[in-house]
Amino acid sequence: MLAVPILLAVSALVFVVLRLLPADPIAMSLPPGAGTAELEQLRRDFGLDRSLPEQYAIWLGRMLGGEFGTSIHFRRGVAELIAHALPATLELIVLGVLFGSLFGIGGGLLLYSLRDTPGEHLLDAGTSVLLAIPEFLWAILLILLFGVAWQAMPFMGRIDPALVLPPAVTGFLLVDSAIAGEWRVFASALQHLLLPAAALAIGLAPLVMRVLRASLQEVMQEDFITMARLRGLPEWRVLMVHALKSASLPTISLIGVQAGFMFGGTVLVEVIFAYPGLGNLMVDAVRNQDLPVIQAVALIYCVLVLGFNAAVDVFYLLLNPRLRPA
Repeated sequence: MLAVPILLAVSALVFVVLRLLPADPIAMSLPPGAGTAELEQLRRDFGLDRSLPEQYAIWLGRMLGGEFGTSIHFRRGVAELIAHALPATLELIVLGVLFGSLFGIGGGLLLYSLRDTPGEHLLDAGTSVLLAIPEFLWAILLILLFGVAWQAMPFMGRIDPALVLPPAVTGFLLVDSAIAGEWRVFASALQHLLLPAAALAIGLAPLVMRVLRASLQEVMQEDFITMARLRGLPEWRVLMVHALKSASLPTISLIGVQAGFMFGGTVLVEVIFAYPGLGNLMVDAVRNQDLPVIQAVALIYCVLVLGFNAAVDVFYLLLNPRLRPA
């Protein structure tokens, strides 16, 4: 329920701020020889001749009806552009969250196992170094190392240009290629995803490691852990079966919040890897002052972040029976 006023506030803020910018997207999209009549006609076509409240009311009504408008620069429907770019970004986010979660949970268990040893301090310092480097810089370093120096991984685009795209069923290239049985396309798409997903995952993994380590240290002092030890259970079983489930609750919340923030990190990462997702679409739209595309993509980002947060809240409720009503 809180998502509705948040979406309205974000939509109004984005709409008003973009209209206050000292730029004329209609004039920028016209050829050099265009006259005043053509300019005014385009303003009327895009509704820019009306007052600001009228423009917002018309735009919001169309958005609620599923009509995102027409791109000023691309001269195509905004919904079509987003439908093409959104699955690519979602694949990147899902893989980045998966990699970051796996390495973070494994590293958190290792950090806890090395407690009160020089290895813990060394690994803790390593996480600080990882956190100090932003995603876009990791993207550049990964390209230089795996793409240029070793030439082990592709780092441009979404698929090998020599391959033919399978028929679009879901829009997700990995899913569509698997459905069509095009395993060469599947392997190529996965290879092109690895480096950008790794750049995003490196920013998530150290946070997960630290939160999980702190949660395990707290949970291992609980009474039910003492009872499990008194029953003669081995320490690894106490840790992996009894403690990890309770300690994972704060970690899951962190992963959900960081997954939402990760959408912002994809913008530069997609540009660096020439990956055709929402980030690249947003950069092109900003460069060309394409207001309909900027508004729609900003709202899509807001919806995705709110959706991730809501999903995490539900998952947290399922894992924590103390939060359920009696």
